This record gives sequence, structure tokens and C-alpha cells, in this order.
Amino acid sequence: MHEFLLSTAIVALAEMGDKTQLLALLLAARYQKPIPILIAILLATIINHGLSAALGQWITTVIGPDVLLWIVSLGFIAMALWMLVPDELDDESESIHKWQRYGVFGATFILFFLAEIGDKTQIATVALAARFDSLLWVTAGTTLGMMIANAPAVFVGNKLANKLPISLIHKISALIFLTIGIWTLLQHYFF
Repeated sequence: MHEFLLSTAIVALAEMGDKTQLLALLLAARYQKPIPILIAILLATIINHGLSAALGQWITTVIGPDVLLWIVSLGFIAMALWMLVPDELDDESESIHKWQRYGVFGATFILFFLAEIGDKTQIATVALAARFDSLLWVTAGTTLGMMIANAPAVFVGNKLANKLPISLIHKISALIFLTIGIWTLLQHYFF
């Protein structure tokens, strides 16, 4: 259960101001149909994060525990630094227009799945799954974290996004990632 709660918290914080949250805002403004958008985001996230968690678990079988410890620890520290770089949404209007022939659900699913590839939250999911031996709880937690961050974005759009202290949220997320990275190393060598 610890893996689930930590995964939820980390991804919910990491998603604040992230490009996929900005994409959710854009899709909500464009289509104004929150339910199909949220269902598409949920399914895209389950698949994307499920595959990412499986990759994280697989990595633990091919890399020795000492090397893996350093990779995961340094990965969390790198995520802390990455959290301090604000995301920007490239001009997604053209992408939305390109995929709109698949309807609200299809366009949202495709765009969200593609935007999540190589994103902070996907990489965090790989690292969390490598750190914890629980594919199910990590996937469930990171998916819930994505929904916690994106559901309000879909329902209230820019009104809420402009009132959240995104910079502070990113700094808190960075501190959490840094703490996990350092704690993982300290726990291995000193406890």
C-alpha cells in the first residue's frame, strides 16, 4: 500500500503544470465534453503507465541490484532537477485538429498516450516500479495521481490552473524526488 500512496502523491504533484495537464486543459476547452475526455485520459494512462511499470520491473531482472540501485537513485535525483524546468505545451492545436476525426474520445486517447511517452510521469512510473516490487500498486497509484491532477483541469479549465502555485508545486515535487533518490542510497548503504 505504501507503493500505491507514494506513487499517487508523486505523480499528482509531478503532473501539476505538466504538458499533459496543459493538453487536458486544451482538450477540455476545445471539446467541452469532460466525461469522454476523462475516460480517454484514464485508459491512455492505464496502458502507458502499465507498460512503463512493466519496463521498470523488467529492468530489475536484467540489471544487477547494485547498478540498479544507483540508476534508480540517480534517476530520482535527475527527476528532481527536471521538475524545476517548467513544461510548455507546443502548438497542440494542429495535433488536435489532425486527430479530431476520431472524435473526442479517440483524439484525447491518442494525443494523451503520445504526449505521455517520455514525459516526467512516465519516467517516474518506470523508476517507481524498479524501486518497488509491485507492478499493480505502482500502476494504480500513478494512474490515480494522473487523474487527481487532470480531472480538475478538465472540469474547471484555465480558471483553476491560473490560481495554483505551479512553481511551488514543482519545487515540492523536486524535493520529494530528491529525498527518495538520496534515501534509496542511504537506506542501502547505512541501514
